[in-house]
Amino acid sequence: MTEKKTTAAVKAEEAVKEVKSTAKKAVKTAENAVKTAAKATKEKKETVKKTAAKKTAEKKEEVILQISGKEDINVAAILEAAKADYKAKGHRTPKNVTVYVKPEEGVAYYTVNGVGADDYKVEL
Repeated sequence: MTEKKTTAAVKAEEAVKEVKSTAKKAVKTAENAVKTAAKATKEKKETVKKTAAKKTAEKKEEVILQISGKEDINVAAILEAAKADYKAKGHRTPKNVTVYVKPEEGVAYYTVNGVGADDYKVEL
């Protein structure tokens, strides 16, 4: 009887070792899966950032006026300055703005929704 218990005990120990080994392998596999997922997520984020930056760079449009004796005039910057000036006067951000550039005076006048005023101007 003692031999059978000893053999059973040995088989049980082997089974425990095998279970531990399998568990270690499973843990390693899970760790590798987590690392792979983290790497894939990081790469995807970088790809999204690069794509967004590329799209932003591709869509850049601007109009620059070069008038003799004057510095370059960026039309988009003047439009943004007119909107900011209007908002600074206590109004909401305007939607319909028309800008009239007068380089000889060094200013740009603007109207909002077709309405203008003497102080609706920005310096160039």
